[in-house]
Amino acid sequence: MVNTELNHHFDPTLLATVLRALRPAPQYWIAYSGGLDSTALLFAAAAIRQHLSGTLNAIHLNHGLQPDAVDWEAHCQKHCAALAIPLTIRHLELQPRSGESVEAVARAARYQAFSEVLQADAVLLTAHHADDQAETLLLALLRGSGVQGLAAMPLEMALGAGRLVRPLLAVTRAALLAYAQTQQLDWIDDPSNALPRFDRNFLRQKVVPLLRERWPAVTATLTRSASHCATAARVVEQVAAQQLATLGGTRLGTLDIGGLRQLESSLQQAVLRLWLKNNGFRAPDTRQLLRISTEMLTARADARPLVTWTGCEIRRYRLDLFALPPLPPPPTATLLWTVGATNMPLELPLELGQLHWLPASDAASRDWTLRVQFGKSGIRCERGAGQSGELKRLYQAHGVPEWWRPYVPLVFNGEQLLAVAGVCHCQTLAAPAGTVQWMAGQLQYPTASIQQKTTIF
Repeated sequence: MVNTELNHHFDPTLLATVLRALRPAPQYWIAYSGGLDSTALLFAAAAIRQHLSGTLNAIHLNHGLQPDAVDWEAHCQKHCAALAIPLTIRHLELQPRSGESVEAVARAARYQAFSEVLQADAVLLTAHHADDQAETLLLALLRGSGVQGLAAMPLEMALGAGRLVRPLLAVTRAALLAYAQTQQLDWIDDPSNALPRFDRNFLRQKVVPLLRERWPAVTATLTRSASHCATAARVVEQVAAQQLATLGGTRLGTLDIGGLRQLESSLQQAVLRLWLKNNGFRAPDTRQLLRISTEMLTARADARPLVTWTGCEIRRYRLDLFALPPLPPPPTATLLWTVGATNMPLELPLELGQLHWLPASDAASRDWTLRVQFGKSGIRCERGAGQSGELKRLYQAHGVPEWWRPYVPLVFNGEQLLAVAGVCHCQTLAAPAGTVQWMAGQLQYPTASIQQKTTIF
């Protein structure tokens, strides 16, 4: 639980005390924007670096949103050089879609960049403080968040291969300002922080000062409420985890729809949220959760409903519920593949991986030019007496969902289908002797039930 007794004084020994209570790390990274808060954190960490269990580094993210961004980079480089702290600079390419919040897109890009630099067990230290925590709770209330949202920001959380730690959550902004002034530090004032059109700025400039006039301890009170909500959220997550352990589907990473339907509504939603969180997806809102319950879980087994939000698609096949990154449009190009004596792997589009040709020991030493296509229908795979069938039936027999079929490589010799990669082989009158092996890429079917290796006779 985050300490709700606020510190109105800050110095490096306080930072050292917080970090000592946490698991040691091989590397510590300071998320350094150049502003007041991260500058105080950077200099305090430099003062206690001899007490850290690992090396001290800093990372600065250039969002490209301000005309002075290059000058801010130089400012951060100057301070890190003076402190002998290695600095990594990343440039973010923010491309918000229509209707998306620039703040939300920037936040997602920041965490992605941070996660990319963290090695195993490394720690990213951010300068979020008690006033930030109070503002986060108010924003969550105004957005109608549940108990997880009202828990606001945790002290520690997983991030990539490492952890994100917020060691200043019990420190007030005033304490950080006093420390920076005492140490005669200089920092950047981001002009966007003065723009009230951003929700957090509006709260900080207009709402919180008014609340503080009436309730002077408002920051402490709100952070205490966030801590209570965090305790409740942990209990909910523990119960959900116990239930989730019993609800695995027939395919890797899926959920059993029948089992989910038996759960009481609030527990069902808690299980879905935890399942998505464990798989690295952004949490759905209440409307999206309701659609999963009413459209996905109650649909016919042969239906193809789809619930989507940023970065996630919920699909079903038979009695399995899938959570997937958004699928791109299926490939349409026809690929030519020379196998046999030349025997080069074929690079597939859309990061689907590669096809490899493994010739049989008695294969003739000559080249064959094969065609690879996607999404064809109305064709047959001849598999011997009593085993011929339309491609659709073969997919059904092997449990390949309709929404994945357009991505399966189909290997042809002339007009004859030789293989449905990862599914089955086909017999032909004339064909090279060998094996087609599909080595999956970044875009792959999220289950081990399809062996991505196909034999051709």
